[in-house]
Amino acid sequence: MHLQESILCATAPSSSSNAGPGAISLHDIQTGSTLASFKQTNAGPHCTAFVESRNAQGGFMLAAQPDKSILNVYTFQKDQLSLKIVLPEKLTCITTDSLGEFCAGGTVQGRIYLWEVASGILYHSWDAHYRQVTVLRFTLDGAALISGSEDSGVSVWSVSRLIDDDLQTDLPIPYCTLSDHTLPVTDIVCGIGSFPNCRVLTSSIDHSVKLWDLSSRSLLTTFQFPQPITHLAWDLTERIFLAASSDGSIHQMNLFRHRDTKKGGQFTEAIGGAGISDIIRVGEEDRETRKKRLISVGQPVTAVAISLTSSHLLVGTEGGLIHVYDIPSHQLLRTISTHKGLTITYLATMLKPPDLVGHINLSLTVGSSSDTKDVIPVKPISPFQRMRDPKTREAHDIAILLPPQRTFSEDEASAYDIEELLRDHAFFVQPSTIATSPGTDTVSLKMKIDDLETEVAQLREQLGKAKSVNDAMWDTVVQRALGQSKDKESVNGEDGERRRKRGRI
Repeated sequence: MHLQESILCATAPSSSSNAGPGAISLHDIQTGSTLASFKQTNAGPHCTAFVESRNAQGGFMLAAQPDKSILNVYTFQKDQLSLKIVLPEKLTCITTDSLGEFCAGGTVQGRIYLWEVASGILYHSWDAHYRQVTVLRFTLDGAALISGSEDSGVSVWSVSRLIDDDLQTDLPIPYCTLSDHTLPVTDIVCGIGSFPNCRVLTSSIDHSVKLWDLSSRSLLTTFQFPQPITHLAWDLTERIFLAASSDGSIHQMNLFRHRDTKKGGQFTEAIGGAGISDIIRVGEEDRETRKKRLISVGQPVTAVAISLTSSHLLVGTEGGLIHVYDIPSHQLLRTISTHKGLTITYLATMLKPPDLVGHINLSLTVGSSSDTKDVIPVKPISPFQRMRDPKTREAHDIAILLPPQRTFSEDEASAYDIEELLRDHAFFVQPSTIATSPGTDTVSLKMKIDDLETEVAQLREQLGKAKSVNDAMWDTVVQRALGQSKDKESVNGEDGERRRKRGRI
């Protein structure tokens, strides 16, 4: 299957135009052509979420409607509305984890709801903030939910505690609260790594973007910009991030810098990380440096995203245009004007779904394209509960998706004939522990073993003779040394006796 990156965008009618209802569309990132369109939605900013098709299971898209408490559900396999879910109240933002197991939504009153997608069970609902929840994000591993609000607070919630049956009667306590912003929070981006070993970027109307470390619950660096920041995009390597403001200016911020050594070379070092006192002011550089880091779109920016290869920047505007920029050179590569007159409210990149309507990959099924829906089942989505029901939770059965079984064709089955099977079977079940090479038999092996045993016996006999010779030599040397010592003692005794007799005379 050929992997192809595509653009997923959501549109909504702007307040100044009557261009009709919005839609969710998929575009080819290389040509800009429309691959599919899903209509009947007017989702606002941070009100669209999707789960990719993976592991032989079809993905889906969610869109919360701004004027009513309705959540639209779409699947990639058909261009019509798949399901309408009635919500407890209107949502201002939604998000799903990467596997599509949980969905979270925030409200104007600062309340957060957490549902299980497959069963629709409302696991928890609590008052998380004092004012409207503006943005919700799951960490990459789905272990934590991060919420931003108009009360300038950012809270990190452990998902395991939110779904714990023993803690359902208690008010949820956040893992940590990031409270250094002074004005409403506009966007949140989670870095790579499992919770809590990951970093988080947050932006606010107070002209700042802050980098946090969740493992230490601390602020690493503050980036101060000349305009309020409304949208963020962070590359996968966490080397650069782009901060967009509503006036059409996008700042590229490198999280590294090059330094000269004393010997004339260069090395790269990370910037920031000093804590609350570490403030990097963007825009105070010289004119040439500021020009290299600034992208001027010319229209109010409503959404930004970085491609999977971290080479392209996607910018959605209030006029319905999608600009594709080359990040290293800031050159405008192409502009998608299909949605002109509408407002781009959401942008993301993804691999082209193999079960996308009108573009089904025939390699996924043996039969015709009509059988693809049976081969790739859509991830189950149930209507969400409007109230918490303990009985439903107790009777809840956990569903497990079994991996698809591979079916072999006749050519693949005949490639391994019966003779090879019997030969390999005999190799593994033979009682002998000696690995035999082709052309050898047990008789020749027994002869080799007899020769080795005869050689060992001869070596043992020769070793015994050498030991007896060594013992005889040792005894001879010792006896000779003892005889010499006795002769010396006798001679010395006779000389002494003669001296004593001479003294008496």
